[in-house]
Amino acid sequence: MKLPDTGRGVLVSGASRGLGRAVARAFAANGDRVAVHYGTRADEARATLDSLEGTGHVLVGGDLADPAEAARVVDAAAEALGAGGGGVDVLVNNAAVNLPHPLARTPYEEWAALWQRHVAVNLLATANLSHLVARRLIDRGAGGRIVNIGSRGAFRGEPDHPAYGATKAAVHALGQSLAVSLAPHGIAVASVAPGFFATERVAPRLAGPEGAAILAQSPFGRVAEPEEVAAAVLWLASPAAEWASGTILDLNGASHLRS
Repeated sequence: MKLPDTGRGVLVSGASRGLGRAVARAFAANGDRVAVHYGTRADEARATLDSLEGTGHVLVGGDLADPAEAARVVDAAAEALGAGGGGVDVLVNNAAVNLPHPLARTPYEEWAALWQRHVAVNLLATANLSHLVARRLIDRGAGGRIVNIGSRGAFRGEPDHPAYGATKAAVHALGQSLAVSLAPHGIAVASVAPGFFATERVAPRLAGPEGAAILAQSPFGRVAEPEEVAAAVLWLASPAAEWASGTILDLNGASHLRS
């Protein structure tokens, strides 16, 4: 059940831009075939697809908050990637929502709705995609990798985004549970916990009044680039990283140190 170094089928959820795009590019540059998943940003996902090195890549769209849609996404990815290697060998759970909802300023109805949305996308979609991909790997008798994108906020708290912090903590715990249960099947599961990194979405914050304070969170005086996080994801999905199964890898430039 040894996982190959290259030529794998890789499903990256939420790959239309930002970190997901960087992860998709890293795997494609490694010689893997990538299924670029998107929820609603089809044009941006197409731009991601067009930027990938190599061949055999595919777009797959669907709302992962719907379990039936999640199953359809995995079916489509496995079928499209199967010609060269049997389907999905690596799953990167990157899709997430992160919408502000500080308790003191958020009406209850909005608070409840936003919690439901965060749980559905950040946690339940991760659990469902993991089940769908892992069961395919088990049925194939193949080893594989699942890498979850967690967050530094799971450890230090997210006062303005509490559902995000809570669901990312749950993703970390889910990954550790699956690491234990899936190891006998040759499937390694790990998570990364990034701090602040530069994407299109946060560019206005970095350029605005709070930008200097954000940069100062790390003693390096900067934030991460998505490619730095993607490099860690690529390694965790490699054959060499099997013994890292169950790990939660901090990627925050010493901006938050756990004891």
